[in-house]
Amino acid sequence: MTGDNDPWARFRNATRARIGLGRAGDAVPTHALLEFQFAHARARDAVHTPVDFTRVERAIAPLAVLRLHSAAPDRATYLRRPDLGRRLDDQSRERLRIAAGEDAWDLVFVVADGLSAAAVMTHAAPVLSACLDRLPGFRVAPIVCVEQGRVAIGDEIGEIVNARLCAVLIGERPGLSVANSLGMYLTWAPRIGRRDSERNCISNIHADGLSYARASDTAAWLLKEATIRRLTGTGLKEATGDDLIEAARSLPSSN
Repeated sequence: MTGDNDPWARFRNATRARIGLGRAGDAVPTHALLEFQFAHARARDAVHTPVDFTRVERAIAPLAVLRLHSAAPDRATYLRRPDLGRRLDDQSRERLRIAAGEDAWDLVFVVADGLSAAAVMTHAAPVLSACLDRLPGFRVAPIVCVEQGRVAIGDEIGEIVNARLCAVLIGERPGLSVANSLGMYLTWAPRIGRRDSERNCISNIHADGLSYARASDTAAWLLKEATIRRLTGTGLKEATGDDLIEAARSLPSSN
């Protein structure tokens, strides 16, 4: 059925979920099967395609960028050994120590590939720019881009550069409706061993999800509150009201 004869049409227009697909005999229609196979292929490509960090670095310019690598030497190892993606390799750790010097920072941004190259290459630079616009007065360390990195790698990076806060922008695990979703993880006093419950997550940043403006407004509110309350995670609840998120722009920043 199509058009006015299809009772599911208005529901499909309101969601990306696969509902009311119909059937052809004892199977789904060919067009629905092909759409499913295409979505599955996009999800696989998102996981296995390497991030073009040179392109990301150009998009972030003129901000200073430091390129590092996790302890996972390649993509196959990264997918099999999540623990290696949470730590820097020896060479990167030493480079970061030299670059960090004796400075102290309010915040360090880390861009890691995670599980979606498309998300990082599409969304990381504009989200980063929007966040920085909302954080005047924050002393922000040079941006760190990490190949084969997972969320927790920001803990080691933040500890080495002596940053009070770490924000990791990372490609989220792709689904069959969205393959290029970006996540942002915020951690107060980053150090090796931090638990996931000690972070705040802003998820589903993509064209059909959370907008750049909304994500960065939320991030700014959380980062400023984290600075005041000296914590992130389950102890810091996200303010979902528009009036509270808007108030983030007027909160004092750390100096």
